Formats: sequence, C-alpha cells, structure tokens
Amino acid sequence: MTRLVAIDWGTSSLRGALLDAGGKVLEERSDARGILTVPEGGFPAVFEKLFGDWMRLEGVRCLISGMAGSKQGWVEAPYCACPAGRVEVGRTIIDIDAVPGARIAMVPGLSDEHAGVPDVMRGEEVQIFGAMELTGLSEGLFVLPGTHNKWATVKKGRVAGFRTYMTGEFYALLSQHSILARTLDASAPLDEAAFLEGVTRSENGHGLLHNAFGARTLALFERMPKQELSSYLSGLLIGEELRTQALQASGEVILIGSSNLTERYTLALRATGVATRTLGSEATWAGLHALSGFLDSDRTAA
Repeated sequence: MTRLVAIDWGTSSLRGALLDAGGKVLEERSDARGILTVPEGGFPAVFEKLFGDWMRLEGVRCLISGMAGSKQGWVEAPYCACPAGRVEVGRTIIDIDAVPGARIAMVPGLSDEHAGVPDVMRGEEVQIFGAMELTGLSEGLFVLPGTHNKWATVKKGRVAGFRTYMTGEFYALLSQHSILARTLDASAPLDEAAFLEGVTRSENGHGLLHNAFGARTLALFERMPKQELSSYLSGLLIGEELRTQALQASGEVILIGSSNLTERYTLALRATGVATRTLGSEATWAGLHALSGFLDSDRTAA
C-alpha cells in the first residue's frame, strides 16, 4: 500500500482523507451525503463520485469507519465486544466487494454492556485508537462529544468499556422543539459565564428535569438575556453529564471532536479541576492509518 483513502462516513455527513504510506494527510474532502441520504443500493455510486479519482491511484487501499458499517449503511460490520484494542478490531475488519477491482474495507464498531443493556459506538473507536497513537497514551479517559457523547476508559491499550450520553440530541430537542425554544436563541455564540453558571447549577441536586425549567423562568423574569440562555442550557446538560462521572481533580481527560464542542467540555471539566487535551480530525486519520496495517494480513485467523 502506497496510499490510503481514509473515510469517516456518518449518519448526516462524511469526510475523507488521502494519506501517504506514512499516514501524512495529502488531501481532505467532506460532503453532506451521510448514510441517511443514500438510497438503497446507492453507496457504490456515491463512493465513486466522491472518491473514485483517489481510488484510481497506484497502490491505493480504502478503509471506512462510522455508520456506513451499520445495518442502515453500505455493509454491516458486526460489533467487536469490549474490552477491545486495535488488534481485535483490525482482525474483524470486513472487506467490501461491491466495487469491482477496488480494495475497500469496513471497520467494525464496539459494543459494551451495562447490567443487561447494550451500548454501541461506530467511528469513535477509530478516533480513540488514533488519539492513543498521537499522544502515546495506553491508559486514560477519552471523551468524544457529539450528538451521542462517548466516555471511554482505556486500559493497557484497549477500550475496557464505555458509556453513551444523548446530551447533544437532548440539547437539540429542548432548544428547538420544547417550550424553551420560544425564549432562547439556539444560534447564539457561546457565552462562557452563562455556560459555567449552568454547569454549576447542575450540581444543586435537584436534577435536570427541574433545572431545565429554569431556562424558561430566567427569561420570563428577564434575569438572563435571550442570547445567553442557550449557553446556560448547554451548561446544564453537560454539567448533568459530568455529574454522573467519577472524575478526579488534577486528573486528565482526552477530548476528541469538533472545536465548538470540545471547547465547552474543556470549560466544564477545568471548572471541576480536571485538565484536558484536545484532538480533532487528526485522530480519525491516525486511527484509520493504524488499522490499515491489517488490510493485507490474514484476518481469518481471528
């Protein structure tokens, strides 16, 4: 392999990078054609349109992670149960034969279980592996903010377990479809003071269902400007998420994700005395490159 086409194909969008043999990013692309926009049987055509020129380069391979490997995606790549590391995931990579002559493979997701209730991730496992490669860490707490946030514990280079929190989706529902939508501006920029006020309020012991109603009454009594209320609500939700964690002051959390989300988690965590390190898309490309070593190996031995 001289080049790798690395793709993170999600629900609502996708992004890809062309990497050289050493993992250096040569070019990046993104598109709004997530798996929900692709008609049945339409994945090969979308792939060809977006990445066909890259795939015609000499010695190129392709590795895809994310929701493209789900039941609703291109081809289902079964989950790999935790604890799992790069080796376990790499050995269960699935080859895709839908594009004649192309060498394309799909990364499986991870699964975990909590008292009989399963939990899953797709794509975040690649980001965690990439973060380990970039930081040199083989132990620690890795947090991936998004629509469904992941908190993953890594031990001895393997994801020992993780939990998912629907914080991002709950924020969207409350800020756009509840009565709170009438009094706050969901498009307003982050107000750090209001955000941290929400984080602090979440610790009062009264719970999110009560505290969230305060975002309405603060507006009703004109005690908080409309442009600050979205930050306050965001702080309440993220604070509630942090409240459930066994965080240690002076500890460190590795944050992986977009800057607009990792900024909020950095603020909230540092307010509780927890240090952070932040990574973005480079974690995805590093993780896919690390897994690409399994593309030409004998995965039947797994």
